[in-house]
Amino acid sequence: MNLALTIAWKLMLSLLWPNLGHIFMPEHGRKRQNDFMDKKKPQEVKLEIQLDEEVAQGAYVNLAVVNHNESEFVIDLIFVQPQAPRAKVRSRVILSPQHAKRFVAALQENISRYEQNFGEIKPTQQVVDESAGHYH
Repeated sequence: MNLALTIAWKLMLSLLWPNLGHIFMPEHGRKRQNDFMDKKKPQEVKLEIQLDEEVAQGAYVNLAVVNHNESEFVIDLIFVQPQAPRAKVRSRVILSPQHAKRFVAALQENISRYEQNFGEIKPTQQVVDESAGHYH
């Protein structure tokens, strides 16, 4: 698996299940006061991720449409061919508000690391068509 795909999977896992590696089991019985020897250490859970061939190939996208309601954020990832009148949604990701916020934080952290290694990412000028909704 290439490095970018590995990073992407780690990013998505950290967003979707941030506490997966530290699942605390409830302690049985009554605790004695000031007895630190009885504390249990968190158990690490190992998650095997299966990635089929089609998903492993990835999908190039150059446009994202973001919408939300009270309970979820919907991100449509789209490939727009230059000079083409149509575009195709390659993937739709639906996130809870909490996962969306962690996703943004993880993406920003990775962008900062990227820029430290390769230099600043300069945004390109984007033509905005208000009739098409909010897209990026």
